[in-house]
Amino acid sequence: MSQPLFITTAIDYTNGAPHLGHAYEKVLADAIARYQRLDGQTVYFLTGVDQHGQKVQQSAEKAGVSPQVYVAEITAQFRALWERLDVQPDGWVETTDPRHVAIVQSLLQQLHDSGQLYKKNTRRFYSTRQEQDLTDKDRDASGGFGPEWGEVVELEEENWYFKLTEHLPWLRAHLQAHPDFVFPANRLTQLVNAVAAEGMDLCISRPKSRLTWGIELPFDSDYVTYVWFDALTNYISFAGFRDASPATSGLPAWDRTWQGADVVHVIGKDILIPAHGIYWPIMLHACGLPDAEMPRLLVHGWWNARGEKMSKSLGNVIDPNSIADVIGSDGLRYFLLAEMATGQDSDMSDERVLFRYNKELADILGNLLNRTLNMAKKYLGGTLRHTSFGSPGHAALRAKVESLPNALREHLRTWQVQKVLGDLIDTARQANEFIDQTAPFKLAKDPAEADHVASIMGHLAETLTHLSILLQPVMPTAAAKMQQQLGWSPPSGFTLADLHWGLLADGHRLGEPSPIFPKVLPPAD
Repeated sequence: MSQPLFITTAIDYTNGAPHLGHAYEKVLADAIARYQRLDGQTVYFLTGVDQHGQKVQQSAEKAGVSPQVYVAEITAQFRALWERLDVQPDGWVETTDPRHVAIVQSLLQQLHDSGQLYKKNTRRFYSTRQEQDLTDKDRDASGGFGPEWGEVVELEEENWYFKLTEHLPWLRAHLQAHPDFVFPANRLTQLVNAVAAEGMDLCISRPKSRLTWGIELPFDSDYVTYVWFDALTNYISFAGFRDASPATSGLPAWDRTWQGADVVHVIGKDILIPAHGIYWPIMLHACGLPDAEMPRLLVHGWWNARGEKMSKSLGNVIDPNSIADVIGSDGLRYFLLAEMATGQDSDMSDERVLFRYNKELADILGNLLNRTLNMAKKYLGGTLRHTSFGSPGHAALRAKVESLPNALREHLRTWQVQKVLGDLIDTARQANEFIDQTAPFKLAKDPAEADHVASIMGHLAETLTHLSILLQPVMPTAAAKMQQQLGWSPPSGFTLADLHWGLLADGHRLGEPSPIFPKVLPPAD
């Protein structure tokens, strides 16, 4: 068995309702975790919410409630969506958790004591939207700060700074020595180019005079730490890092579980630079984490709406619930993972949603299941019978099915879930063509072809059984329904190593067909 996989997603900022990008990221991580478990790997999947910060405090004040009440309401929306989409993390992050607060303060105290933090008065420009300081290199051709930065304010105040620039040579060397640090490769190139430029030390505090909703600095009670040492630290604080009592805290034991694990953070491309690609590895390095234990970054793209980036200001942000209302939660999970190539941008439209659902799930996969079960009931009384009959078509379908596990493993080396789904739908398409080519509905009229018909039905039912297993990480509910109709379910502990031709025994009794993917009509004009 390979090393354990610790997979986390960027935690969601509780300053607004969940949108399609949130849903994609969580479903992607959930499916990867499920596929790795299916392959016999130990996996811990962590996600959650980032609850502190200036924007949260301002939104709470505007709503006339306390920050605690405000973040609780938004957190509940995220948790309800993940439950609806069957996203099942092993660990859940809330950055107001006392366990997290203690570890954040422990790291800050360590860096303070080792001389990595210093206090100074500065005058600087600050992007409220991006939550970062800006320099002259961020100005556009007219000398101003472009709309991508949102509101930019000029601040003059005393704050605590982290000696980020001292560690840039280490990060440059680390990126050169570890080309798998970021996926896909073009994002690594962007990061290498960003790190090659001169940097600036990182402001990691806010005075309580303007921000109280945060974790207090352990060495200066007039300040709270800002997002970097709070939100980013969740990746290790909720994995048991420096947890003194793992037996009672409910967190994993870091030294026994995650040292030496394959740690992967799933993030959007907009937070690669500087937060996750520069600040986070340097923070870990400064705190003493060995290079061999540095996490990797899986960077996904954005969802566009008819070619235009989704944003609140444009009013084109899509609520995932509205799609699930139409095609179901499994339909949405399938669409998100089939439509977007991991690491690239993709376009969202009603036409694409209905195409994926109606043409692939309903017409190809659902139709194959219904045809098979109905013909098996009509021609075999619903009971499979093994025969020695074979043909090139039989052999080709079996070979395709038997090739799927290795192809799946190869695709998942680079997190390409959309390629896994492409293979599975292609297999279902080939099985439908196998029906058309062999025409069991004609053969059944001739008693001399009984073995031929039984062999066709056996190959189709076996194919569907394999597909139900391999689709389960993406569509867990639909796959379970497939297995119920096939009259078969995997035994406890079933993995890819147990997947072999012949799962359905001679005399196996198939269940009754019932549409799993009913067609959805496009909205009327």
